[in-house]
This record gives sequence, C-alpha cells and structure tokens, in this order.
Amino acid sequence: MKESAVKKIAVLTSGGDAPGMNAALRAVVRTANYYNIECYGVREGYNGLISNDFLKMGARSVKNIINQGGTILKSARSAEFRTKEGRQKAYDNCVKLGIDGLVCIGGDGTFTGAKIFSEEFGIRVIGIPGTIDNDIFGTDNTIGYDTALNTAMEAIDKIRDTATSHNRVFFVEVMGRDAGFIALNSGLATGALDILIPEKKDSMDDLFAKFRKAEKTGKASSIVVVAEGEKLANVYGLAEKTKEIFPDYDIRVAVLGHMQRGGSPSCADRVLASRLGYGAVVGLMDGQNNVMAGMRSNDVVYTAIEEAIKKHNEINKDLMLISEILAI
Repeated sequence: MKESAVKKIAVLTSGGDAPGMNAALRAVVRTANYYNIECYGVREGYNGLISNDFLKMGARSVKNIINQGGTILKSARSAEFRTKEGRQKAYDNCVKLGIDGLVCIGGDGTFTGAKIFSEEFGIRVIGIPGTIDNDIFGTDNTIGYDTALNTAMEAIDKIRDTATSHNRVFFVEVMGRDAGFIALNSGLATGALDILIPEKKDSMDDLFAKFRKAEKTGKASSIVVVAEGEKLANVYGLAEKTKEIFPDYDIRVAVLGHMQRGGSPSCADRVLASRLGYGAVVGLMDGQNNVMAGMRSNDVVYTAIEEAIKKHNEINKDLMLISEILAI
C-alpha cells in the first residue's frame, strides 16, 4: 500500500446506539494499529470533540468488546456541534492533537455533522453506518439492523404464544420512526396478519378488511406489526379504532421500544462492523474523504456522504406482497 494520507485519526460513535458499534470501533482501532497509525477514541460523540475528551487507543484498548452491545465510547447528540462556534472548538482540539482523519459511526445526523465539519475545516472524514433502522443509502445493511430485527422477531414470537392461548389480537409496535424495515421483515418472519409502515399508504378500511377475511378463514388470534412512524395512527389509536368496529375482540398493545437497540450483536452485525471498520481506515489511508463505507453485494464500497443522507434505502415491494399472500 502506498504511503498513508493520514497519520493520526480519531473515532467516535454518535446518535442512537446500535448493536455492533463496539465491533466497528474495535476494527477501526486495530486496523489503525496494524498500519502504524495513531488512533484516539472520542467520548460521547461530537460533545467529546468539543470538550477535548480524547482517549489514546491501542490494540488492547478494545479487547473483549466485539460481543458487547452499545458503545464503550458512549454516544450523545450534540446541540453545540450544530453551531459554528462549537465546530471551531472541535477543530482546534483536533489540531492540538494532530488529528488529520475522523471516523464517525452513526446515522443521518452523525453524517450530516461530519460532512459540514469536513467542508468547513478540511479534516478528512469517513462515516460508518451504525443504526438499527437500515435506512442509510449506499449499503445493503447498516450495523445493528440484523440484531434489532432478530430481537423484534423473538419478542413477537413470544407475544404470539399468549395471543394464541387467549384468542387475542395484538398490535405490536417496533422501532422505525421514518423507515419500516424492522416492521416489514419481522412481520413477515412472524406471520403477522398486517404490517403498517410509513412507506406505504395504509387505511383503517384495509386493516378491517383483513380482520374480516381472517375471521372467515378461521383465525382466532392475530398479530399486527406497526412501525413507530406509521402515519395512519399510533399503535394505541389503531387498537382503539379496531375495538370500535370489533367490540368482541380481546385486543392488547405491546411496544417493544428500546430493547431493540440493546443486546449482543449477531454474527452478521459483527462481521459487517469488522469489515466496515477496516474499510473506513483503509479508505482514509487511500485519501478518501467525505464518504461513507458501506457494503453492497458483499463488497466494501464508498458512497459520498451527501448522497448517503439525501437518499434512503427503499422498501422491497415484493416483501409486502409476500407478507400479504402468506398471511391468509
């Protein structure tokens, strides 16, 4: 490999935590160590850049973390970094340490901050997509998505047991403020009667029609999976409206919430995080800047951060059709 374009880098985790962030951090630190690049961890995301909270990291600094959820560097959303004055403080601290490259692990907000920071001050940045929502353009999967999806699936499987035992209807809310990837795939995997996501136009009439059809086919219990960003109504409103039309139904609501963000990352997330952490460091060494390291067709690729945050991964319409066919 030719001479590295960076000599000293820093890595941070920002925004919502996702299982596999630690595995990505481990890969960044150890790849930098392998290529004799100094590496610093930044505590609490961009807040740490501003408050000069850097930690020198070597290979042993990241031992025994590949299997841990969350992030050992902690994460935060920084209001001060959104100001020019805050970013100036962050840059001054980078200059004092001689940081010439920054690896930012997070989602849309993290990447937006990285892009602005790089354009204002010229420091090289590479993003690693760490978010359970799987809505970042430029990668087939984001770090944490597979783990969150399996957590949701396992929880819904358990809910189905009690739904079946008591002939109940459950409305289950999963995470996904703007994206329905977790809802769609966990709903398909658990045999949901209906899946409500922000990407498609849902109606109460369609939902009620599915309940009536289920009655005719002899279904005594049902699961409806709802993304938290569903535009029709929130999960409680959906349950109330359904109760008005079907007063005999025994209806319950379950909100899975932040349990989907936690837990030991799956094998897929650990491997993905390791490959993207390595790819981010190698990209910086090769002179890449203002890009995100992602995985497409099992290859590491680099996508301009501007493109990654402007576009979004699209829902597979075939999966929607399959879920409806198989819910008979």
